[in-house]
Amino acid sequence: MKRLLEFAGIVVVVFASGVLLAQSNPFVGTWKLNPAKSKVTSSASPKEETLTVQMVGDQRQVTVNGTAADGSSIWIKYETPARGGPGKILGGPLDAVSGKLIDDNSYETSLMKGGKEMLHHRLVVSKDGKTMRVTGEGTDAQGKPVSGVEVFEKQ
Repeated sequence: MKRLLEFAGIVVVVFASGVLLAQSNPFVGTWKLNPAKSKVTSSASPKEETLTVQMVGDQRQVTVNGTAADGSSIWIKYETPARGGPGKILGGPLDAVSGKLIDDNSYETSLMKGGKEMLHHRLVVSKDGKTMRVTGEGTDAQGKPVSGVEVFEKQ
């Protein structure tokens, strides 16, 4: 599974939420990975990655596109309730997702395959709404640990 889509290809996999309406939700928008500010400790960081978060009714819809360190494509799409709870995978290599709202600027996401949690992310949007820090850990398709911190900038 390409080192779990090079760790955060799912980040955000793994990703984003909020209780507020889309226009005031700090997660909604387009986010680009800043590799220079990111530190993936157990695998290679993606070459590039873009997260798009939008509200569709009361669902937070997340699309992740990018290029892994080995040049392979990263793509996943999923929905979770804005307030947290079980969601659904709309495309990509995983089969389940759930989220947990921590506060207006913090959300946790669990991504699963075959009933086993593969990645767990904590997403925190800065108070000024310009950056998002995604801290994650889990295992890749070979059972090797993956972890790190990725920094995304709002476009």
